[in-house]
Amino acid sequence: MEQASATAVIDVRGIVTGWSEGARSLTGYPAEEAVGRSVAALLAEPPAATSVAALAGPVVLRHRDGSPLPLTVRACAVSGADGAPHGYVLTADPGPTLAEQAFEQASMSLSVFDIEQRYLRVNDAACRVMGVAEEVLLGRFFPDSIEDAEYTRHFLRNLRQVVETGRPVRYDTWAGAPTLNGEYAWSIEMWPLRAPSGELTAVAIAALDSTGQYLARQRVALLNEAATCIGTTLDVVRTAEELVEVLVPRYADFASVDLLDWVLGADEPPTGLEGEVTLRRVAHGSATEGTPEAALRLSEADVYPAYSPPARALRSGRAVLSQAGEPDFVRWVAERNARSPEGRSHRVGVHSMIAVPLRARGTTLGAAVAVRIAHPDDYAQDDAVLAEELASRAAVCIDNARRFARERSTALALQHTLLPRGLPGQAAVEVAHRYRPSGSLAGIGGDWFDVIPLSGSRVALVVGDVVGHGIASSATMGRLCTAVRTLADVDLPPDELLTHLDDLVTHLAADDTGDEVAELGATCLYAVYDPVSRRLTMAAAGHPPPALVLPDGTANLVPMTAGPPLGVGGLPFEAVELELPEGAVVALYTDGLIEDRDRDVDHATAELCRALTASADSLDALCDSVLKAVMPEEPSDDVALLLARTRALGGDRVATWDIEPDPARVAAARQAATDQLAAWGLEEEAFVTELVVSELVTNAIRYGQPPIQLRLIRDRALICEVSDGSSTSPHLRRAHAYDEGGRGLLLVAQLTQRWGSRQTDSGKTIWAEQPLPPD
Repeated sequence: MEQASATAVIDVRGIVTGWSEGARSLTGYPAEEAVGRSVAALLAEPPAATSVAALAGPVVLRHRDGSPLPLTVRACAVSGADGAPHGYVLTADPGPTLAEQAFEQASMSLSVFDIEQRYLRVNDAACRVMGVAEEVLLGRFFPDSIEDAEYTRHFLRNLRQVVETGRPVRYDTWAGAPTLNGEYAWSIEMWPLRAPSGELTAVAIAALDSTGQYLARQRVALLNEAATCIGTTLDVVRTAEELVEVLVPRYADFASVDLLDWVLGADEPPTGLEGEVTLRRVAHGSATEGTPEAALRLSEADVYPAYSPPARALRSGRAVLSQAGEPDFVRWVAERNARSPEGRSHRVGVHSMIAVPLRARGTTLGAAVAVRIAHPDDYAQDDAVLAEELASRAAVCIDNARRFARERSTALALQHTLLPRGLPGQAAVEVAHRYRPSGSLAGIGGDWFDVIPLSGSRVALVVGDVVGHGIASSATMGRLCTAVRTLADVDLPPDELLTHLDDLVTHLAADDTGDEVAELGATCLYAVYDPVSRRLTMAAAGHPPPALVLPDGTANLVPMTAGPPLGVGGLPFEAVELELPEGAVVALYTDGLIEDRDRDVDHATAELCRALTASADSLDALCDSVLKAVMPEEPSDDVALLLARTRALGGDRVATWDIEPDPARVAAARQAATDQLAAWGLEEEAFVTELVVSELVTNAIRYGQPPIQLRLIRDRALICEVSDGSSTSPHLRRAHAYDEGGRGLLLVAQLTQRWGSRQTDSGKTIWAEQPLPPD
């Protein structure tokens, strides 16, 4: 509770004639006890002569309870009509009120200005900031007391606004102070002071140093920005560049990121980082255009000595602070200047540096360095904590990018190993192909294609797509590719082959556990072209239909049932058969060519058909033009394209005879084959062909069923085929010394390049191929 001022009136004799309530509260004497007494009787000790002469000074009263009461008393003479003093008014100040104490002792800067922007009051905190005593400032015009700067002009504008509007103002600013080193954040509040009449008489101001809160908010903002700006791609170098962009210029005037070489390659991480460390510069940036402070060029390696901050940070696993004046700091700057003297002038004024290791999942990847040159503040421990947090986030992103790059390169290498690099020789079709791996973050997919020579000059065209991305999909692709080749060797019809392939995928999924089951889904299109009959038979398992370009220039999708994807199980696959003219082009592709998030599939397939009809010098050129016209600019999935232009084997290259089921007709069959070889100019092949025809026709008559047919095909090889109505497949066996038979197929196998059998709708066909000399 505030105390009232104590006042007493004495006459010229020193007798008390007046006593205020404040005097009573101060001394304990009521007015009836004090009035009429000599003032000397109330004193505990005589006043000093200097105080009496000056009518002001310290005195010691005796409290009513007997205790001494030191006070500062002022006397004011009261003159009569003749000008002579008739008495004195004594006032004793009991000390500052609670409000005054709160004003003076407040931790924030408090001041009061009149409506003309002159100082009326300034508390101790404000005096410390200004660097002068209150007496120096009182009555001065504000602009005369501080430097002319934007923040002072802003302060004055707000001061005037409060006077003009009578409303309080609150704002934040970043400004310096005469006695403070550097700039600080201030939260300033101004409000009007009014007289009892309501008239605005002054403006009170409170300025709170909010630098700590401001810097904390800045650090949080920087961390939030790092969370969104670092790691936008799965590229190691780009991720390092993003870290530098976050650091410069708010946190550093220059920043760099150096990585260990193994991070950028396929090597394993080193076991230790003792002594000198070799790092490679992958990113740097500066507040100065051109980054002249850099002592290394991008992608250049440097050996960092053991004393250097980056090497120390890598060994300790913690941020290393280094300031101007420290021996290692001076040595480090000197080494940088010696290495890159052209940047020496731009390093003048460097005063603080922080090096922080890039560590992720317990593995050290490299180091980031931040340097301050123009920034006035040295790095402190709070900055080290922030640097470690930023480096930790960036390191995880760099490690993710490294792992993605390694997995991508592994998957791509696996893809290239499994995909056909040189297509096998065959005469049924002319082929061209393209494979474009996905550039998306999902990784390499499981797209694949194949061209498989079959018996009878036929060829199988295959294209497939495994669900998912990465090494698991590539491995699954390899399984399916091998399975298709194995089943194709059995010469199964397309729909039956897909049924067996579907069973395989179902079994593989049943054998695997966890998330890998989903990766075993796949689509596939399997087609078989026969150049003799010019018929194309195909079946699909959830795969887009092929496009067909006829020699007249028309192009359309082949109408066919897509069928269920592989792995669904229990659903049938339907085959479609077409007769094609020679020179027709069949386009098989994966869905990455026509499907994308922002594309209409029907529109894309229409573009595909138009692109296929474009004029091209070769099938390879047509592949390139199709990809350029149809493929998305940034495909989110792998793209495989296989083009096949059909050829036909005319009647002059095929000879067919119906054989009666009579052993006596074997000789006639041999002669017919010999005559045909003579007509083709292949007399040198007659001896082997006679033996093959004799053995195969004899077996068909003896063990097969009618109808029996002999066919010779002259292609890149000489093919002999014998068909009969029995579905029983022949088996090669070794005959014993006294067996009368069992040597026929063994003889055929030894005399020919390869042989085999295939099932047909009416029975089976046994075939054998003999190599022919090149034309």
